[in-house]
Amino acid sequence: MKRRTALRLSAALLAATLATGEACAADLVFTSGALAPVQEAQKMRTIILKDYIGTVSFLPDEPPAMLTRLRAEFQGNARVSSVVGANDGDLAVLAPTGALAPIDDLAAQLAGRGFAPDLMAMGKLGTEHQMYIPWMQATYFMVANKKALPYLPAGADLNALTFEQLRAWGEAVQKATGKRLVGFPAGPNGLMHRFFQGFLLPSYTGGVVSTFKSADAEKAWTEFAALWKTVTPNSTSINFMQESLLSDDVWIGFDHVARLLGALEKRPDDFVAFPAPAGPKGRGWMPVVVGLSILKDAPDPAGARALISYLTQDTTQLITAREVGFFPTVRATLPPDLSPGLKMAVSAIQNTGGAKDSLAAMLPSGLGAKGGEFNKVFLDTFQRVVLRGEPVHEVLARQGETLQRIMTDANAPCWKPDPASSGACQVK
Repeated sequence: MKRRTALRLSAALLAATLATGEACAADLVFTSGALAPVQEAQKMRTIILKDYIGTVSFLPDEPPAMLTRLRAEFQGNARVSSVVGANDGDLAVLAPTGALAPIDDLAAQLAGRGFAPDLMAMGKLGTEHQMYIPWMQATYFMVANKKALPYLPAGADLNALTFEQLRAWGEAVQKATGKRLVGFPAGPNGLMHRFFQGFLLPSYTGGVVSTFKSADAEKAWTEFAALWKTVTPNSTSINFMQESLLSDDVWIGFDHVARLLGALEKRPDDFVAFPAPAGPKGRGWMPVVVGLSILKDAPDPAGARALISYLTQDTTQLITAREVGFFPTVRATLPPDLSPGLKMAVSAIQNTGGAKDSLAAMLPSGLGAKGGEFNKVFLDTFQRVVLRGEPVHEVLARQGETLQRIMTDANAPCWKPDPASSGACQVK
C-alpha cells in the first residue's frame, strides 16, 4: 500500500470513528480482533471496563478488518490505537512489520500475577522480547462423571493423569459396567484433529509436524489405538461432548471448553474437570490465546500499560470469564459466588497451563487455504490406523508425504512445539 493511500485510509478511519461518537481526543483507543460480536462488545464496554479509571474507546472488528486498520495506521504514520487485543496468530502477523512495541518491563511488573509460563513464552512471538501479555484463553480438557471415579487406577491423580492411566481407567470402567464409556469428539463437526495436533502427538513426540513419521509418533498412534478399545463406538458421531456426558453415554470425555461447559453448568455436582493426559514428552495442550500489545509510537503508552494491568487483574479476568466465556491467563483466586460449573472450567484450565510438565502446542499457522488439508492428514491417519487397523509405519510414511506437500506448497514454517525452521517445516 502506498504511503499516501495508507494515510488517507487511516485518516478516514479516524474521522469515521470520531463522527460516530465512539471516541474523543481524550479516549484511549483499544482496537481488538476479539469480542467483535455485538453482545460481547457491549459487555466489554459496560461490564468488563466498568471499573477502569479512565475512558476507553473499545473498537472491535473481525481480524482481517482489524489488521487492515492497524496496517493503515502504522504505514500512514497516523496513529489512533494505543492497545491491540488479538489472537496469537494475528499478533504474529503484526510483529514482523514493527508495529508492536516490546513490553519487557511491563511483563516484569506483572510477573507476580501467575501467568502460565507457556503463555508468556508464546507472548515473545519468537523474539527475545515480550511482545504481548496474555489476556484471555480457551483450551481443551477432560470431564468425568463422578460415577467413574471409583475405577481410577491406584495412585492416579486426576490433575496429573497419564495416557497409560487413562487407558487403565477406561478398561476398569468397561470391566465393571460392560460398556465402553470413554468419549472423544470424532464426529463430522467434532474437533478430534485438535486432539491429535495439540495433545496426543506433542505428548509422545515433543512436536507435531517435524516428528510426524518418528518412532515416537508410531508409539503414540499404537497406544491410542489400544486406548480406543475402551472408547464408545458412538464417538464417531459426537460433535459436542457435553451432550454425551449429560446423557450418560460417556463417563470420561475430552473436548473444547465451549463444548463441555454446558454439562458442567447444568449438573455441576455430577462431574469433575481436569487436564488431558501426559505422555513421555510432557502434557501436550493447545492454548487458544488472545494477547494484549502496545502499538509502537502509541498516542497514549502510559494509558495502554494501565489498561493492560487492569484487564489482567484476577478480578477482571474472572468477570471476563463469566461474561464472555474466555478464561483467565493468570492464577486467579476463585470467588465463592462464581457458578460451580464455571469454577470447574477455570480450575481445569489453570491446572492445565500451570502443570509442571505442560507442553504448549500452538494452533497451526501459516497454512492459508491449506488448513483444511492439513487437518485432514491427521483425521485420515486416525481413520486408517485406529478405526481400520492398518500398519502404523506404512500409514505415517504415506501421510507424511502428503503433509510435506502441504507444508511446502504453503511455505509454512514450523510452529511450537516444533523447533523454528527456515522455510517450510520439514516432516521427519
